[in-house]
Amino acid sequence: MEKIKVGITGQVGFIGTHLANYLKLKSAEIELVPFEDSFFENEEMFKRFVLQCDTIVHLAAMNRGDEKEIYSLNVNLIKKLIGSLERNKHKPHVIFASSIQESQDNAYGRSKKKGRKLLEKWADKTSGRVTSLIIPNVYGCFGRPFYNSVISTFCYQLTHNLKPKLKIDAELPLIYVNDLVKVFYQKIINSDSEVTVLHVKATTQQKVSNILGLLKKYKDLYLKHNIIPELNSHYDVSLFNVFRSYIEYDFFPVRLKTRSDKRGSLFEIIKSLNGGQTFLSTTKPNIIRGNHYHTRKIERFCVIQGEAVIRLRRIGTQDIIKYKVSGKTPSIVDIPIFYTHNIENTGKKDLVTIFWSNELFDPNDPDTSFEEV
Repeated sequence: MEKIKVGITGQVGFIGTHLANYLKLKSAEIELVPFEDSFFENEEMFKRFVLQCDTIVHLAAMNRGDEKEIYSLNVNLIKKLIGSLERNKHKPHVIFASSIQESQDNAYGRSKKKGRKLLEKWADKTSGRVTSLIIPNVYGCFGRPFYNSVISTFCYQLTHNLKPKLKIDAELPLIYVNDLVKVFYQKIINSDSEVTVLHVKATTQQKVSNILGLLKKYKDLYLKHNIIPELNSHYDVSLFNVFRSYIEYDFFPVRLKTRSDKRGSLFEIIKSLNGGQTFLSTTKPNIIRGNHYHTRKIERFCVIQGEAVIRLRRIGTQDIIKYKVSGKTPSIVDIPIFYTHNIENTGKKDLVTIFWSNELFDPNDPDTSFEEV
């Protein structure tokens, strides 16, 4: 099967980063065409980008700032895209990320509605194909605080000893970014030829006060008392993983309190209000385990014998985080989602490590993607 060549404008943005990472996992079906924001200002580079694409997902937009600038910029980006398509007589499938704010009287909503209408007009004139997604409020890991969502802002504030303020206690229709990128994927591989508008369903409805209350609970249980909170739903796990993504790297490793007497010693590795799975491994000297990442699993490492280095790298970035750990001073390191990770035995004897995950291993859905740290 010939691969679908997909380009994403706004590829390094919040949704764009998650979508690009997801599509890379579908490399048997999809070839990702690189995009840089500077292409909008270079007609020749933008032309090359456009002509390579079978599908263009248009995400590039300004969310917050001066009202006039938001509207002008967002509409002009659409016009540049349409202009390039028309000049080069190219008709890829265009998937446009619009917003439920279309119905609101603000510059962002008006710019999204105007952009959708312009693309529909282009498709009508050229017999092109446009799919517009009307998207609810999106939350997820690595969103910019004070910009992408109130959840990003709250998570950042709570993990950096700032006091969140509840301004408007609205009820928000929400979709987790991991769920949203799957909607984009389905539209990319769909062969329908008509102009369509899809209202993407929210996966949950939450009052802002309830979101903040739950995040405060996560801070108290997890950061202060080292307890994995109760996670009963997809929303609970998703929100907790988002919260964890804002914790600074130097929070780990967390040294465990050891109780010793004439019988020996004891320390608590995991306190969780959930079930999950605990397993133990031995690793020979100079051997590395891992080199993979997870998109939903909460995972904890604890070395109880030997010397090791745990390495993490957020996928799509170059910086490697290193934690030196030893069974002599037991400590825990929790692995964030979307961070590829490994553990290396740096000692001269067998390494003994206890691992914990919040879910039982399912070989049919392992949530394990291999990538070298």
